[in-house]
Amino acid sequence: MSSRSHRPSPLALVLLVLLAEQPMHPYRMRELIKERAKDRVANVAQRNSVYQTVERLDRVGLIRVRNTARDEGRPERTVYELTEEGSRTVVEWLRELLSTPATEFPAFPAALASMLIMEPTEVAECLRTRADALERSLDAALAEVTGLPRIFGLEEEYAQAVGRAELAWLRSVLTDFESGELTWSHEKLLSYAAGLTD
Repeated sequence: MSSRSHRPSPLALVLLVLLAEQPMHPYRMRELIKERAKDRVANVAQRNSVYQTVERLDRVGLIRVRNTARDEGRPERTVYELTEEGSRTVVEWLRELLSTPATEFPAFPAALASMLIMEPTEVAECLRTRADALERSLDAALAEVTGLPRIFGLEEEYAQAVGRAELAWLRSVLTDFESGELTWSHEKLLSYAAGLTD
């Protein structure tokens, strides 16, 4: 994130876009992220993550302190604003992220690639649990954006499409586990691996 050539974190991108709307303090940024359900695309579970990202953005010159004020009975709050460099950078980042597919390394495919050390019944149970949780999560997220103009929910529309595709895939894999079409044993895996090395 130290230069425009690096891919930004989702949180850095969201914060810069918020500051493009208007100057604000980090606490308000975090509130808006949650109010607008952008916490589905940027992790703000830890309050400190917003402050740390703001500090980094300030350090590299993409934002700057506009003013510091203290309201009666409240802690001091520093209001930040986007710099000209920050305005240019956020648009460049958006152009790159919207136009260029990226190779990402999510944990779930790594777990799928490594699941052979487990028993098939346990893997099926884990995938069933995942499918149930995913379905509940997708339904809850959809309810949050229902009724909003489409432009405010495009990221959720995308997440729904990807999530529903994963859910359909999980169900098909579970059907194959249940029918016995998808199974393995450690002996067969060792035999197969030995054949690959011969």
